[in-house]
Amino acid sequence: MANTNWQKSSYSTANNECVEIRTADGPVELRESDQGHLTLPTTPTNFAAFLQAAKAGEFDHHA
Repeated sequence: MANTNWQKSSYSTANNECVEIRTADGPVELRESDQGHLTLPTTPTNFAAFLQAAKAGEFDHHA
């Protein structure tokens, strides 16, 4: 996936501290912008489930 672009979160701060994501035909990869060499790979299905849970507030007690 070296030729795919990273997308920044819309909640990115002015100093670029954010979560970035990139996708291709297979896995989804996540990283923190300040730790770009470390990536977290997952499947599109698992990532969609995570987003759905986050939107539903399932992780709000961790804030």
